Amino acid sequence: MTGITAGAVRTELTEVADGVFAHVQPDGGWCLNNAGLVVSGDRAALADTAATEARARTLREVVLRVAPAAPQVLVNTHFHGDHTFGNFVFPESLVVGHERTRTEMTETGLHMTGLWPDVEWGDLRLVPPALTFRDRLTLHIGEKTAELLHLGPAHTSNDTVLWLPAERVLFTGDLVMNGVTPFCPMGSVAGSLEALDTMRALAPEVVVPGHGPVAGPGVFDETEGYLRLLQDLAEQGLAESLDPVELARRTDLGEYARWLDAERLVPNLFRAYAEKQGEPRGSHVDMSELFARMIDYHGGLPTCHA
Repeated sequence: MTGITAGAVRTELTEVADGVFAHVQPDGGWCLNNAGLVVSGDRAALADTAATEARARTLREVVLRVAPAAPQVLVNTHFHGDHTFGNFVFPESLVVGHERTRTEMTETGLHMTGLWPDVEWGDLRLVPPALTFRDRLTLHIGEKTAELLHLGPAHTSNDTVLWLPAERVLFTGDLVMNGVTPFCPMGSVAGSLEALDTMRALAPEVVVPGHGPVAGPGVFDETEGYLRLLQDLAEQGLAESLDPVELARRTDLGEYARWLDAERLVPNLFRAYAEKQGEPRGSHVDMSELFARMIDYHGGLPTCHA
């Protein structure tokens, strides 16, 4: 493991298989996402970037310490800004993503910066994927092969995992978070459960989540437990005609209360309610309204350390 500090930015780079690295930003809470690097010979590919200009430039510095050159390919696992805003600091890279990643990045723009106006975002420039795919795509990175699989709607409508079958390493994006509360109001609770089944079937040995420490396949079971709880709570709340926020206030999260960003229970319940009422997976929600309801439940704006 290697670490680097640039100003207030602290990150960790761990080699999880030969030439395969996890770039982890502790503690993994709001906007502190992970990235991945695959190196083979004179070729390299990067999975995701970072939320702010400073963090993205730190990522570039870390990458260039172990890669022979800037990555030729940059994969975005989904459209959220913490995974994509830093694309512009890798101008040499071809940005690749699901077709809806490009669409939603373009439609959403830099909206995330308005949620936390006190964060030093830097001079961000949006760079959406130039190459898109619908279901799956194979990348050849030197002697290594990576499969890009679309598993949404789940966390969002456009979730992509990067799977290295020879190395048994899976980069999940935000379909999985380790020690951090899942977030699926823009996607689907049921779809997230199906995505977990698909990822389990790959039989990875190393799982690099979208947020939180590198894990093993046991993280799938932990994530499933929380998602099943959401479905049970939604059924209870609808039966008792409880508003999702009211239900959240009555809920004891038990073992999941220790996870970061527990306030995500509120927007997650809105999605779980909608699915129980027959709404299609990934249907539009007013995230500004859900974010406001979450802030009300939380008693203030959630902390973002980006």
